[in-house]
Amino acid sequence: MPSYRLSEGKGGQQEPSQWTIGVISDTHGLLRPEALAALQGSDYIIHAGDVGDPAILSELASIAPVTAVRGNVDREEWARELPETNVLEVGSTAIYVLHDLGRLDVDPRSAKFAAVIFGHSHRPSQEMRNGVLFFNPGAAGPRRFTLPVTVGRLRITGTQLSAEIISLLP
Repeated sequence: MPSYRLSEGKGGQQEPSQWTIGVISDTHGLLRPEALAALQGSDYIIHAGDVGDPAILSELASIAPVTAVRGNVDREEWARELPETNVLEVGSTAIYVLHDLGRLDVDPRSAKFAAVIFGHSHRPSQEMRNGVLFFNPGAAGPRRFTLPVTVGRLRITGTQLSAEIISLLP
C-alpha cells in the first residue's frame, strides 16, 4: 500500500489544518462492525499489521485512504505487496508505521517522525519518548486472553498531535 500525503491538496483546495487518523491493528481476519463504526469520519486510516485478510484493507479503504504494513501472520501471496514499514505524511506531520516495535530500524526523533505506530503485542499503549509519540492501538480482531479489543485515533491540529484508545467491547 502506498503512503499518502495530504499536503499536496486536492484540486487546488486549501490544505486543511485538522485531520483525524483512524488506527487499527491485529485484525487477524476479523473486521468487527464496532471497529468500522469507530473509524468512520477518519481522513486516513493506518493498519499496523496482522491484517489476516485482504478484504479488510478494501473495507477500510471505503472509509478513507489506508496506509498499511505486513505483520507476522500476513504470509499469504496477497500480503507480499504490503511493506514491513511505511510512512504516512499528513500536512507537515510524518508518522512511521511498523508491526513489531522490536524491529524499529530508525531513530524516529532524528528522522523527524512525530509518531511511531505499531501493533503486535495486542496491548494498547501510548507514550511520549524523546518528543515522539509511540502508539499501539491494541488489537481489533479476535480477543486474546483478557486483553481489551480496541482501535485508536490520532488527531492532528496544526502542529499538535493527540491520541486516544477506543474500546470496542465491554
